[in-house]
Amino acid sequence: MKKISRKMIGTSLAALLAVSLSACGSSNNGNGNEASAPASSAPASSAPASSAAASEDTGSKENVTITFQNIYPDQTDPKYGMLRKIVAQYESEHPNVKIELDSLNTDQQKLKLKTQAASREVPDITIVNPAAQMQPFVDADLFAPLNEMVEKNGLKETFQDGILEPYTFNGNLYALPDGNNIALVYYNKKMFEEAGAKVPTTFEEMVETVKTLKAKGMTPIAIGEKDSWTGSFLFMNIVLRTNGGPGFLQDVVDGKKTFEDPAFIEAVDAFQSLVQAGAFQEGATSFDYNAGENLFKTGKSAMYFMGSWATGGIETSTVGQNGEIGVFKFPTVGGKGNPNEFMLAPGSAFAVSKDSKHLEETLDFLNYFMLNYPKEAFAVKGAVGVAQKVDGDFKAAGYSDMAMEVLGLFKEVKGGDLAFDNTMNPGTAQVHLSSIQNLFVAKKDSAEVAKEHQKGYEENKK
Repeated sequence: MKKISRKMIGTSLAALLAVSLSACGSSNNGNGNEASAPASSAPASSAPASSAAASEDTGSKENVTITFQNIYPDQTDPKYGMLRKIVAQYESEHPNVKIELDSLNTDQQKLKLKTQAASREVPDITIVNPAAQMQPFVDADLFAPLNEMVEKNGLKETFQDGILEPYTFNGNLYALPDGNNIALVYYNKKMFEEAGAKVPTTFEEMVETVKTLKAKGMTPIAIGEKDSWTGSFLFMNIVLRTNGGPGFLQDVVDGKKTFEDPAFIEAVDAFQSLVQAGAFQEGATSFDYNAGENLFKTGKSAMYFMGSWATGGIETSTVGQNGEIGVFKFPTVGGKGNPNEFMLAPGSAFAVSKDSKHLEETLDFLNYFMLNYPKEAFAVKGAVGVAQKVDGDFKAAGYSDMAMEVLGLFKEVKGGDLAFDNTMNPGTAQVHLSSIQNLFVAKKDSAEVAKEHQKGYEENKK
């Protein structure tokens, strides 16, 4: 199986974030100018040619049920309703087809898919993450190639240039991403003002801001650390800074560094300084992703570190609608790093089971779903950070100043890194996720944390 170059992915994603996104409706940057993206999104009522043919003669079609596993369980997320709208449209045009939704949070879905994959009972459509997380499923020959499908009806051209690379192995495309995002910090302006806190420009100031907010009885930063990737995502942004730039994990893989490198140890110390300052809500490891995010969306925390995919849900929340939310780049750490280098997050993606009993119908539905995705996401204020080109003027469509600010940040991307579990093999990633999660519970010697990581890497590398 061909290995994907993480360095190549990081470079190409940074380039397309800076260029492609700014050409896909985000070129307004709050000034109300017309977007420059081509009209690539299909109307919601348009179905692929094969779909139209099928709907003309439903009497001769057998009844089909397609299981669609997804990670949109949060009813406050605009994509929750958007998904169901597209599904309802497809079902109305294809009376013989029933789309059965299995909506789970991210960690629940990952765990369930592993169990299903072990018995080759993968749902017709499921969710996978790119690169290293996806490779074991591809190696097990669980997914159907999508090359032919995306060539139909211009679907491939709706995606930003380069975004399909992390989902392609040996020339075969196995999944279609829903997003292309960067990590940033959302903050509640009203809470900052009430506490007399300032937006930090350095990590050291961020720790002081945490202490200021905490002293006022506020929860400084919300997190859903029951889903352990959330803490890792934050931690790796610190590593991106202490390392002085991207590529730390690639250097480990290449044998140029180990996890006992000073940059990693410094990142552990910095991360623990946040935890020890009381940055996160009590019992953070018992809050799943949605519960953690809802603390911020309901005004119960002052900051929230997350990928830009969270913008839509925050924008349509109470605090978002009140215009209380701003964003800022993750700051330098110990004077190191460039705030214009971000954690890059090619999105979770839709894959089709190779063993689907209704493969033709499943591919037809996924084609329809993705053709309609950018248009419908745009309509529900959920198009910030989508992986496809968006034909629309965000400002004119009523996107908030906060959303326009996020879109502006995409233009400033100068590089970055992928998440730990999208870069390292699953065994090493699990050691890492558990190790960082434990830091929310008890302080540990940073050198020991580094040794724990190195031992896990040595034991799991091929």
